[in-house]
Amino acid sequence: MSHKLRRGAMSVAVAGCAVIALQPMSASAAWEPTKPVEFVVPAGTGGGADQMARFLQGVIAKHNLSKQPFIVVNKSGGAGAEGFLEVKNAKGDPHKIIITLSNLFTTPLATGVPFNWKDLTPVAMLALDEFVLWVNSESPYKTTQDFVNAVKGGENGKFKMAGTGSKQEDQIITVALDKALGKKFTYVPFKGGGDVAVQLVGKHVDSTVNNPIEQVAHWRSGSVRPLCVFDSKPMPYPNKVTSDKSWQDVPTCKSQGLDVEYTMLRGIFMPAGVPQEAVDYYVDIFKKVRELPEWKKYSEDAAFNTTFMTGKQYTDWVTAAENTHKGLMQEAGFIAAK
Repeated sequence: MSHKLRRGAMSVAVAGCAVIALQPMSASAAWEPTKPVEFVVPAGTGGGADQMARFLQGVIAKHNLSKQPFIVVNKSGGAGAEGFLEVKNAKGDPHKIIITLSNLFTTPLATGVPFNWKDLTPVAMLALDEFVLWVNSESPYKTTQDFVNAVKGGENGKFKMAGTGSKQEDQIITVALDKALGKKFTYVPFKGGGDVAVQLVGKHVDSTVNNPIEQVAHWRSGSVRPLCVFDSKPMPYPNKVTSDKSWQDVPTCKSQGLDVEYTMLRGIFMPAGVPQEAVDYYVDIFKKVRELPEWKKYSEDAAFNTTFMTGKQYTDWVTAAENTHKGLMQEAGFIAAK
């Protein structure tokens, strides 16, 4: 079974014989914030969403892309429900945006909190974050097939998978692996990707599905080994991370016979009821950010899938992603009882 998350007008003034052509107005000229923009992160400090929000805050200020500052505010309570509910309740406020990850779907499904992404206004998908199957470099598993054969040949629960949190992305992937391999992992939850990485380095667990940015330092040091990436195509980064391997050298899990795919949204939403001119303003800013050399370096460091979407394409993707998460979480028994 394949588990996929897949993702102006020109004015002319005539004065006598003189014709003066005015430059086209940019989309951002139609609306601009009149006070600081609150940039909500529905997760704790130091995680992937927080890192991205603070990166965006910094480059927007550095390059004067907004006359008003972006102020990052972490609201992680209830697996992000605190942040989502705040933005839901700020209907019509164009001075508030939120960065989302898969808890946009998993939190309401797992907790029953009265929130759905349709309570917000989609602005833009900035990227998709990858998940990689990692093992300790001293383990006997040189390839995905080595690992698959070992799991299939072992007893249920023999292999320990470390992950961030419960009923969230890492555990969803682990349950998908359970189904694909016909054997159950023992899932061991930790507070964050950093803790998860240390557990693998210390050989306290057999594997992780950490994001690239969470494990790359340990890969560079030779402590861990990436086996495959849970995406439909390899990561497009040819620069060497280790002496002989790049992100591009990591094969897809599906190409190695492990039919599981999963990527995580890094996207921007606003409250419902905001004017389209405000949405266009933020879309314009994020398009400019994507052209900066800092963004290109940040994306490569994090090995992002840099897919960008706005408008109907983005809304359609989010709709499909919600359905996928609902199916995966139902299969895993993670849906909150009503």
